[in-house]
Amino acid sequence: MRKLLRWLQPILAIAAAIFIILFVVQQAPALRGMEWRLHPGWLALSALLMLASWAVEIGVWRALLKMLGARLPYLPAARIWFISAIVRYIPGNIWQPLSITLAAQERGIRPELTVTSVLLYQLINLVSVGPLAAAYLWATGNWGLLAPQGGPGAATLPLLLALLLPIVLLVALPRLLVAGLDWLLVRAKRLPLQADFGRGRLLLVTTAAAGNWLLWGASFAALTFGMTPFAAEEMARLAPHLVLAYPIAYEVGFLSIILPSGFGVREGALYVLLATVMAGPLVTVAALAMRLWTLAGEVIMALLAAWLGRKPAGARPVALPASGTPLSSAPLSGGLPAVALDEERSA
Repeated sequence: MRKLLRWLQPILAIAAAIFIILFVVQQAPALRGMEWRLHPGWLALSALLMLASWAVEIGVWRALLKMLGARLPYLPAARIWFISAIVRYIPGNIWQPLSITLAAQERGIRPELTVTSVLLYQLINLVSVGPLAAAYLWATGNWGLLAPQGGPGAATLPLLLALLLPIVLLVALPRLLVAGLDWLLVRAKRLPLQADFGRGRLLLVTTAAAGNWLLWGASFAALTFGMTPFAAEEMARLAPHLVLAYPIAYEVGFLSIILPSGFGVREGALYVLLATVMAGPLVTVAALAMRLWTLAGEVIMALLAAWLGRKPAGARPVALPASGTPLSSAPLSGGLPAVALDEERSA
């Protein structure tokens, strides 16, 4: 099965690229008829919002690591985050978590803690979209191209409740979350967690994740407004759709596990949601532009992180306690082995 997936992922990625190209070619007459004009101010705002969203993402991940008993300074965490972000475009969904785990291990953090923090990050990212999606559907009534004849009707309330339920369970029952993680770790022959998941902390982290989605949506809206002229009234009408549709589409792409970084699926979801409120060709260009805009930003930040994170000649890797060593017998100080703290002081 794994061998099949390894072959299938690049094939589907190529098929998605071909479909997008053919779709754009089909819309070429409409695209030529539109007025395209880049606005530096909107593009700069989009870039700043994207940088702010990355800053929040790193903060959320560090907070989760801290809850698990590990500490990682912000700048090393940022280097790990940006360098690992690039590898998620490789077919297969293990490369980014693996990259983060290996890099964090060099900072003295046990692999199981890093893997758990990444899984928690993805879970919180996923459930934090639920309230935003529920608010969007309830406030705008826009189901995009999926709207049935006569409107969604009786399906609205159950769907809204389904979107809200995961985040309610996550925040209300933190012990259930810890029990589930411990069960997985024991199955993997690892030590159970010594985690501190209070309701208040989980609520704060989840709120930060939801706010981060709004930053991403605002970045997408600013990029869209920076590509072609819009009247002020039109921007005010479209802004809620652009800001809230983006996180929904992003998570739809994320859930399409078989394609690297949801390539093609995220863009298709944006088209489905937004084609009823703005011109279809503009949605297509905006969705593809956001993909390239984000990729360009990630490449720049990864190169900068790699340059700033160069190791001096003669640097030695950090020694970790053995995987079977109980936490109580490992030399810990604030959740990290003492040797890791020594490395941080010298960094």
